[in-house]
Amino acid sequence: MQFDSHAHLDDKRFEPDLDEMLMELAHKKIHVLVPGVSASLIPQVLELVSPYDNLTMAIGIHPSEVDQAEQFDELAQYLSHPKIVAIGEIGLDYYWVKDNKAAQQALFRRQLRLAKEHDLPVIIHDREAHEDVFNSLRAEDSFQSGVIMHAYSGSAEMALEYVKLGAYISLAGPVTFKNARVPKEVAQAVPLDALLVETDAPYLTPHPFRGKRNDPRLLRHIIAQIADLRGVSFQAVEEATFNNALRAFKL
Repeated sequence: MQFDSHAHLDDKRFEPDLDEMLMELAHKKIHVLVPGVSASLIPQVLELVSPYDNLTMAIGIHPSEVDQAEQFDELAQYLSHPKIVAIGEIGLDYYWVKDNKAAQQALFRRQLRLAKEHDLPVIIHDREAHEDVFNSLRAEDSFQSGVIMHAYSGSAEMALEYVKLGAYISLAGPVTFKNARVPKEVAQAVPLDALLVETDAPYLTPHPFRGKRNDPRLLRHIIAQIADLRGVSFQAVEEATFNNALRAFKL
């Protein structure tokens, strides 16, 4: 069994063949965590994941949606739903959202506190905001309830600092890219019991399918690359990352 710890299955690009794909994922026992980006989309995602035992979800307001921070109060009403196992994806993005850093930070901190209040792990989006993300997580004592670093893009050294505090490092398609040196270093440096795998579908499509729509059925290419880099079997990485995801999301 495999566990894709981050895939946006509610994206419009999946609409043409969504039902077929969901049935295939269930048949192949590929588990998927569908993250939230906006409170307004929660009912739609709940409807998508509810019929399937292999699908779970998270809720949160993405940093690119900081202008919708007034939706924050809507999150709490959903937290008792059994399909919702994390807060995310939340964080800071200083690449795409260059303005409103203070507003991003305020929204991030509020969501970290909400997760801690409900003992839920957080799924972290960090784009060129490594220091501020790390400092916010420490300041809010978020490692106590769990941290998943989504599509991790920092250094191996920083990854190990996160692991020391109990976080999980999730690797995506870039680890398969020919010239992507840093993700490969991370894949080799991080202990296997702290690694997760994800597609971030429909984005970050792994080699050799770059340029096409990504989906969880391509997760095997990420697992295979990590296994090759670590000199272990495909099954070892597949099993470890599946069990790690169960622990990370308290399933």
